[in-house]
Amino acid sequence: MSNIQLVKDFIEAWNNKDWDAIEAAFAEDVIWHNIPMEPIQGRQAAAAAARGMQPDSVDWELLNISETGNTVLTERVDNFVMPGGKEISLPLMGAFEMEDGKIKEWRDYFDLATFTNQMAG
Repeated sequence: MSNIQLVKDFIEAWNNKDWDAIEAAFAEDVIWHNIPMEPIQGRQAAAAAARGMQPDSVDWELLNISETGNTVLTERVDNFVMPGGKEISLPLMGAFEMEDGKIKEWRDYFDLATFTNQMAG
């Protein structure tokens, strides 16, 4: 399976809130770094962070995807409906470094103020 397909499947797992599939996509020593925040290290910690979000719904819109070497680049709009009905829509760029069919490093680049303003509003 191509790295692009693996990332597309990962995005689909998020959209389906399939936490087990999300965890299974991570390498044991994965680093998940939402660039404005501190990185999360290791499969267990990354899975716990994903599960801990507890959105009512997830809809990640994949606008563009490309691959060079072992890195898959995505342009996305990550949409969430959080408990209580708060809607979050976050444009971002994501980079997924793949190794042996797993996500070894995942970096998402976004404007923190866009996120925090929506969470506060």
